[in-house]
Amino acid sequence: MTKPHPGTVYLIGAGPGDPGLMTLRGLELIRRADCIVYDYLANEAFLQEAAPQAEIIYVGKKGGDHTLPQRDINQLLVDKARQGHTIVRLKGGDPYIFGRGGEEAQELVRHGIPFEVVPGVTSAIAVPAYAGIPLTHRQHASLVSFITGHEDPTKPESAIPWEVLAKSPGTLVFLMGVKNLADICRELQSRGKAPATPAAVIHRGTTPAQRTVAGTLMDIAEKVQAAGLSPPAILVVGSVVELRPELNWFETRPLWGKRILVTRSRHQASAFVKLLTEYGATCLEAPTIEIQPPDDGYAALDEALRNLDRYHWVVFTSPNGVEAFFQRLFTNGRDVRSLGECKLAAIGAATAQALRENGLVADVVPTDFRAEGLAASLGPLVHPGHLILLPRAQEAREILPQELAQRGAVVHVAPSYKTVPPASLPPATQAALDKGDIDVLTFASSSTVTNFARLVGRERFKELAARSVVAAIGPVTAQTLEKFGLKAQIQPQTYTIPALTAAIVAYFQTSTP
Repeated sequence: MTKPHPGTVYLIGAGPGDPGLMTLRGLELIRRADCIVYDYLANEAFLQEAAPQAEIIYVGKKGGDHTLPQRDINQLLVDKARQGHTIVRLKGGDPYIFGRGGEEAQELVRHGIPFEVVPGVTSAIAVPAYAGIPLTHRQHASLVSFITGHEDPTKPESAIPWEVLAKSPGTLVFLMGVKNLADICRELQSRGKAPATPAAVIHRGTTPAQRTVAGTLMDIAEKVQAAGLSPPAILVVGSVVELRPELNWFETRPLWGKRILVTRSRHQASAFVKLLTEYGATCLEAPTIEIQPPDDGYAALDEALRNLDRYHWVVFTSPNGVEAFFQRLFTNGRDVRSLGECKLAAIGAATAQALRENGLVADVVPTDFRAEGLAASLGPLVHPGHLILLPRAQEAREILPQELAQRGAVVHVAPSYKTVPPASLPPATQAALDKGDIDVLTFASSSTVTNFARLVGRERFKELAARSVVAAIGPVTAQTLEKFGLKAQIQPQTYTIPALTAAIVAYFQTSTP
């Protein structure tokens, strides 16, 4: 039903691909949107920021294949706005730089629809920067020209001033020009541009899939064809390309080109993925764990929470245990004051951080982030008769409660969650596994090992491990790998995600000739 007052359409530039290049204003509006209409070049990672009830509509154009013609996109925006919705039109790069944002804005004006333009970081400047090519430089160029490499085919003749461009002393940047690359190079040379003029083509710039081919106007088309580069890509022409060997920072990071499988649960994977990506890795997420309530519900945990003032210690053995504990505490109408004088222990740095995020500091964090290390650290502090609450996974090693009980403590184990394998892996991850196209398999817990084996099968697990480097967060996880006949080539001294990331980086820096 059409509302009396139309909603606002926000034409947002999503940037060139790197999620970090989205503007704060754009991200704010994505989170508020009732409907998001997005393009092929807009990173789908932004859709994860949308409200759960938001309508998501894909209208991308790729290689001449239009999901929806432009006139229908225009009408879609008008229709949705007339329903009173807040609409985000998410476009790659900047809406007004070869993005048809101006056409869409004109259509909105014609129908009396309010709109706002949120500029984005255009690929025209960001992609060359990520390839180590500054578009201006005092010794090379004081002028930049942005040119479409794909003009409107309905035009009777080209509107590009080839004579002017060929004589320009500045940098030329052609967007969407790979399909016509040979023609562009031929046009420039025929109008007087020197065949030896440096040129570079950058494919999927600012993303882990970025590939750059450098050459000259005379040979760049041939080199790009030999390399198999395809759209989307940008052509840069000018002497600034000569600076790439010196200024190439993005493609020289230590994990550049490495494809790394992350097997943590979906909500835990993001921090690990972010760290690996910053070092240049391409990450494939394979959530092998889903966190669910324990089989018998929360009766034991809820009972303990009602009597927190009786406990001397609450001992946490994972961030999941911390999260489950506080969820139930708040669900029961209580808060951290209920802990009273309870002392807190955390098995490691990540668990201690989870406590800090709830405004609490652990009294004990061992240097050995295992149950054995935690038991050893607690030993001198636990006395006979001490009552200890252990909120943990439904299935866990019994070393810690046994050790504490031997010291005379009374340990109440409260199952707070259980981990189960998902039904399947994401399609993109499954496709990469089918090809065996993985450089590193990472495992941050024993359950990720066991569940991954269930998802892919023992024999396929061995095949993948034989073709990849296997990384385990610590000795317990490494021992679980050994039960499957596998050995972890990477294992940090400290059993944390940052340490595991650093160990992976060190491995490849050491093994690279």
